Parts: sequence; structure tokens; C-alpha cells
Amino acid sequence: MSKKIYFFIDDNIWAFRQLAERKPESIFDVPFFGMLKGAHDNYGLKVQLNLFYQTDESYGEGTFTLAEVPDTYKSEWEANSDWLKLAYHAKKEFPNFPHLNIDYDDMYNTFKNIEREVFRFAGEKSFTYVTCAHWVPVSKDGVQALYDCGVPLLYASYGDPFEYDPETSDLTPDCVELLLDNRKPESKCYKKFINRDYYLTSLCSYNNISSEDEKRIYGTFDYITDEETGMKFKCYSTGICLNSSTLESLPERFEKQKDQEYVCIFTHEQYYHDFYVNYQPDTAEKYNLMAKYFTEHGFEFFFLDEIL
Repeated sequence: MSKKIYFFIDDNIWAFRQLAERKPESIFDVPFFGMLKGAHDNYGLKVQLNLFYQTDESYGEGTFTLAEVPDTYKSEWEANSDWLKLAYHAKKEFPNFPHLNIDYDDMYNTFKNIEREVFRFAGEKSFTYVTCAHWVPVSKDGVQALYDCGVPLLYASYGDPFEYDPETSDLTPDCVELLLDNRKPESKCYKKFINRDYYLTSLCSYNNISSEDEKRIYGTFDYITDEETGMKFKCYSTGICLNSSTLESLPERFEKQKDQEYVCIFTHEQYYHDFYVNYQPDTAEKYNLMAKYFTEHGFEFFFLDEIL
């Protein structure tokens, strides 16, 4: 297989709200979607948008859901489904780690709500089942529910889990509360590496692979198959999150990955929008720089379900 790059964007909901509110002639008249199409037309970008079902109430702007997205653009979504895919992410942005201790029915129903709405307004061809759950960790019940919904491959954390010890733990109070709420036996702590430079104590669950296995499959098309649930696990990312990187640092970071057979880069939608508290005005530049760099270095954009 030739060199491939997989690009996904998490936390998508805001551009869909704009589409519903503005009702433009084309979905690409919404600036976020138009920016993506520009990178596709110029550099062959293919992108997967992982969706929230609704906006979070904490923003104080009322609740918008995917059920409000009109189906009048369905044919346009389908016509562009070869490069623009939609997938499950979570019900909404908060709380953090929403799938850590999730029960089977909650996971199954939340997934089906998003699947149903995407089928309605964008068509089945626009939906992909390979996904990354919000904040990554998913309980065993949740993993089984996702597999039963048709998800064949799930983003996994990597590291060596250990039990929470209140006497020695350096977890934040918020993480402790989330860990203990409806706690499943597979919910544990682990050392999370950030951009492979430093680590912090975080939470993991059933979709976690060992450091040894991750090192073996890093930068390749390989994955780990879980025999109990049937799910395949892979830490998709090869270490670069665009919204956690400065524009100036990206060329050097890209250079370190250009000889791999597989590269995965990701980011989050909200940093594109000027109304977001942590708005990054160079977001579009980052997207275009990434697409241009890897295309010029012999990579082809693809969707991860193609490796299965």
C-alpha cells in the first residue's frame, strides 16, 4: 500500500447549526465546509467529521440538535461523500469522558441517534463507522454496543493501566469524580503521552492497548483485534493535533513523519470559529499547510476503513 494520510476533525456541531440557521444555496457556502472543500480541490484532502448529536447547554445559546439539520442538501452531501465523511463522536461536548463508564443501552441509543440523522440529511454514503469516541475511553459495554452498531475499528488510548489510589493519585478532582461515577472494573488510570514529549495521568478504559503493542503498530496500517468484543483497536493519530500545535512548528513536525507509510492528523472544529473562546485565526492555514505538505511528499488522503 502506498503512503496514506488519514485526517479527522472531532467535536463537530457548530457548522451544522450554521447550515440549519442560514439555509444557504450550498453546504459549502458555510465557511467551515467551504474551507474544507478548498483544501480538497487544491490538495486532494479527504476528511472525516466526528459529530456531536447536540450543542452543550453550558454555552447558554439554547440547544441545537442534528434533528434540525435540513435534508434539502442530501444530494450534495452524497455527491461529495468520496472525500467528506460523517461519523459518531458523542451526544455533546460535556461532561468529559462521557463513555468511560457508559452502559450498553446508552451507548447504543446515542450512536443510533446520530446515525439516523446523518442518514436522513446526508445519506448512508456519507456515514462511516470507523470513529473516535469523545475523550477516547469507552467501557467494555460501550465497546460492545459500538461493535453491534457496526463499528469495526475504534480509536484506542495506549499505555499501561493502573488502579486508582486516592492516597497517591495525581488525577484532577474532576477526573476522580468521573472515574468513580458508575465505575466499571476496566476504568483505570494511565500515563497519557502528549505529542510524545511529556505525559500526564489520565483515564482509560476497555479500548486501551499496551505501550508495547502501540510501539509495534505506530506509523503502520496494523491494529489490535479484541477477541471478546470483536472490535479492532488502533491509536489512529501519529502524534499531531493541529489545534495543539503552532503554525510555525508544523513543518518540522511533519518532516519527522514524512517517511512513514501511515500518518494520521486530527483537530477539533471549534477552533475555526471566531465566536469560540479559544479561537485560532490561523486554523485554515494549518489545514491547508498540512494537506499541501503531505500531498507534495507523496501521501494520498484516505479513510481508515479502507485498511479493513
